[in-house]
Amino acid sequence: MASSQVLGELIPCGGGDPVPLFKGKLLVGRRSHCDIQLQFPNISSHHCELEFINGFWRVQDLGSSNGVKINGERLDSKWLMPGDVLAIGKHRYEVHYSPPDGQRPPEDQEDIFSRGLLEKAGLARSRELPRRPAPPPPTPESPPPPSKRTSPDDDEAMKWLSEL
Repeated sequence: MASSQVLGELIPCGGGDPVPLFKGKLLVGRRSHCDIQLQFPNISSHHCELEFINGFWRVQDLGSSNGVKINGERLDSKWLMPGDVLAIGKHRYEVHYSPPDGQRPPEDQEDIFSRGLLEKAGLARSRELPRRPAPPPPTPESPPPPSKRTSPDDDEAMKWLSEL
């Protein structure tokens, strides 16, 4: 949809056709009703949203499995500046648009409740990892758990502790 109404474009890193940013709010994902369709398996149905606010583009991850990165940093949302590299899943695009002269986007303020502490520290498990099933409860027919072998020193220590 090339027209004078284009508000910017995403240039694929490594080659390909530019993706025009043709309206103020764009849904990016794999579904046919998305404004920008990226038909790749590592793109979520509704991956992220791009919004043009006061002359600046902002990206918001919509809880996608593979996330959104800006200049290599995974973030939930961020203002995009010309020349930034936006990674949607594993697909990278350079952001091109002309922001208003002499203006800067508002400061990003992280919502401290948007992610858990383990996730912020990079210690959270991926959503895609399967959980191990819990072991079945013991039944009368199941053998007793193997006993731990103890050394004579352990026996002496237990005897001493029981006398206290």
